[in-house]
Amino acid sequence: MTNAVPCATYRLQLTQRFGFREAAALVPYLKSLGVSHLYASPFLAARPGSTHGYDIVDHNRLSEELGGEAGFEALSAALKDADIGLILDFVPNHMGVGYSDNAWWLDVLEWGQKSPHAPSFDIDWQGLPYRHKPGVLLPILGRPYGEALQNGDIALRFDETAGSFAAWYFEHKLPINPQRYAEIVRTIVAAAGADTGEGRRLLAVVEPYRERQAPSCRDTPALKAALAQADGAAFIARGLAAYDARTESGRAMLHRLLERQAYHLAFWRVAFSAINYRRFFDINDLAGVRPEHPATFAAMHRLVARLIADGALQGLRLDHVDGLRDPAQYVRRLRELVRRVRPQTRADGFYVVVEKILGPHESLPPLGDIDGTTGYERLNVISRGLLDGEGVGALDRIWREFSDDNRRFDDIAREAKARVLDTMLASEFTVLARALGRIAAGHVSTRDYTVGRLQAALRSYVLEFPVYRTYVTATRTAEADRKLIDAAIARTRASWGGPDPGIFEFLHGCVTGDLARGRGYSAPRIRTFATKLQQFTGPLMAKSLEDTAFYRYHRLIALNEVGGEPSAGALTPEEFHAEQTRLLREQRDGLVATATHDTKRGEDARMRILALAEIPDDWREAVTGWASLNARFTHQVNGGRWPSAAHEYMLYQTLIGAWPGQLPDAGFVERVQAFALKAVREGKEQTSWTNPNEAYEQAVAQFVASILDPAQSADFIASLSKLAGRTALLGALNSLSQTALKLTLPGVPDIFQGTELWDLSMVDPDNRRPVDFATRRSLLADRADWAGCARDWRDGRIKFALIRTLLDFRRRHAALFREGSYTGVPLDPGPASGMAFARKFRGDRLLVVVGHHFAAATGGGRRWPDSFEIAFRERLDGYRDVLRDRPVGGRTVRLDDLPVGVYWRGRSI
Repeated sequence: MTNAVPCATYRLQLTQRFGFREAAALVPYLKSLGVSHLYASPFLAARPGSTHGYDIVDHNRLSEELGGEAGFEALSAALKDADIGLILDFVPNHMGVGYSDNAWWLDVLEWGQKSPHAPSFDIDWQGLPYRHKPGVLLPILGRPYGEALQNGDIALRFDETAGSFAAWYFEHKLPINPQRYAEIVRTIVAAAGADTGEGRRLLAVVEPYRERQAPSCRDTPALKAALAQADGAAFIARGLAAYDARTESGRAMLHRLLERQAYHLAFWRVAFSAINYRRFFDINDLAGVRPEHPATFAAMHRLVARLIADGALQGLRLDHVDGLRDPAQYVRRLRELVRRVRPQTRADGFYVVVEKILGPHESLPPLGDIDGTTGYERLNVISRGLLDGEGVGALDRIWREFSDDNRRFDDIAREAKARVLDTMLASEFTVLARALGRIAAGHVSTRDYTVGRLQAALRSYVLEFPVYRTYVTATRTAEADRKLIDAAIARTRASWGGPDPGIFEFLHGCVTGDLARGRGYSAPRIRTFATKLQQFTGPLMAKSLEDTAFYRYHRLIALNEVGGEPSAGALTPEEFHAEQTRLLREQRDGLVATATHDTKRGEDARMRILALAEIPDDWREAVTGWASLNARFTHQVNGGRWPSAAHEYMLYQTLIGAWPGQLPDAGFVERVQAFALKAVREGKEQTSWTNPNEAYEQAVAQFVASILDPAQSADFIASLSKLAGRTALLGALNSLSQTALKLTLPGVPDIFQGTELWDLSMVDPDNRRPVDFATRRSLLADRADWAGCARDWRDGRIKFALIRTLLDFRRRHAALFREGSYTGVPLDPGPASGMAFARKFRGDRLLVVVGHHFAAATGGGRRWPDSFEIAFRERLDGYRDVLRDRPVGGRTVRLDDLPVGVYWRGRSI
């Protein structure tokens, strides 16, 4: 029986080309590799053609594009035969909406607040100004509404099979409320011929449903069935000419009909200021759902409950848990569901991790009975533990000189947050400010605070708020959350220049929820405000940091990772050990990831870039020379440099990370151009996703093409290849240390698909390219010949062998790795630099040592070292070298061929 807590997981991105059956065929390979659980990307029914699965349209169907029920059964059977568990990446926060494939959303559009699914979506029904009836804004139009209408882009159609009417905007279905069907039919009959048999039959169908006797939700199926059976499709098609918006009268009729629906069609840009449903970040076709609503929770989890009950699921990864109203409440309900449908799971266990981004030194908040996070914080601790701190200062100076940008990262991040607040998330922020205004207006002591002043105060507060969110509930404000709020309010108050400093006492009471506890204010309004603010600060932080500031500050882009701190320095061994001890205490069973589908670059590309801190003088000389060689490919436009110096510097680091080792082919150039386009748009300075500057983007694309063209840039390519060869070697050594740490530190190691060999990918979608599993399967027959692997280190076999060897050891000593303590082990100074730690459990003891800062030992990255010598302060008598299968003793160990040592003493291996 598969254990509750995985020994190791393997993340697999399922796609149309690699679905359930292909995954089933991969199971024997995963078993041989040594993983215990397959950790799958979302595989419930998503939008057709989805490349990631996060745009769920039906939580209760398996994706047909991935193979449907039959395909899943094949995968489930293969996993059970191999005794490998399955972890599903589950999406409880949002659904894909728009288009014509989400039945819940279409029902809400059809019936508005009367829809049984209306409570499932987080919609502010009263939030549309200048509208008599409640409605939801639909910012789906590619041009202003009037233009789209006049151009005939919106058309009323009849579905003869379903007996229903809907307006269509290209692929977007806009159901018409059945209470308008009688009006539509009478108009159609008048236009197509009232004295015909078809006309009389249709009128007879709708006659019972005059305006005062409009059909209810309960009546509608019978009405639609009668229309479908009336055999009047051709007749209706003729009569629909009355609603043809290409004529003036038809346009007026269609507009009048649309204005009486539960939705309001709008140009997509309107979403920046007027959206009234919670989205996933700023993505209009991903609408937030409300699993805190009991009926919605039950409806969303029927299939998952069945899969758990059947033993087909052993765990869940909860996507974007910070988007939920009350994550801890959700986790409690989920655990209750598991206990209800699978009582025996109480003994066997059920694994739950959350996608939660923790900043440096931020502890895991009380999210309920979870096993940990998906591992971003561990990724960043490992990177900083391997970073050469002596070179960071030099890299800081090189970046500032090259880019002529002397801003601190904190200032860049604040500017980015203000930009996102004023543009991408302005709608959500306006809703919050109005809610705050309603609370203030309802009490005599705060009624003089105007919405404008409250909005300014709230803006200042969220700009100062330092983490993704707090977890205030209706009954409790945790001490850690209160400290965060108090500190942010204090900083905001200190910089406030307004005449009403008392406004911050009111704001503090609303944010903490204190004013809802017997102070005479509207408790429901305060609780709603506090909740929605918490759901807002996460997207604000994510969009401003990960998707903006990280693409403006390029000192060392290896540190620009989710949950990371781009301006951070290296961790000393003592600091590294302290972080591992804290992580063991707070989330012993969380994932340890070094690559995910969301990381900004491949795990080995990151290590190559990290190596620049080991050779800063050589890097300075190289980039200065490259800038001179490539100056002819830059342009001065309107007083600015295209591409900017900052973007040029970013591109050079990207090339260092992703350099293929031979002359770049067309495919590589296209990949770099795709990365560059995404990066410059994310940075939102010269161009952006919403306001693209095509001329600048073309200049960047041409710059990439020119510098990578051997006919034009032979000298640059030769120089880049030379330095990239050195950082590739240093990066490979760093990567082996990173791999050993991931597989032996506290937590559950997670291997992202394909990263058993060198992973030099760039940001998504580059990191989601198809994986050559045939090559990886072929390596299973090889034994760990470290000397041969080191000689041919460029092919990645050395990494594969290290992973397989350590996974096999973990499998045989699972209790040591799950239950074992962690202690940093001091090393004596010596020619090789490294750090070491011990894991202990009962009679077993494991010592792990990894090298780092390899420049000195490799001649600056020019040769692979035959061995390293590491001196411990204690003797290693009685230990055995797990990797090299030999006994060790004394205080000094030789790390032959790879910079990692794993030494075990205890019961028989």
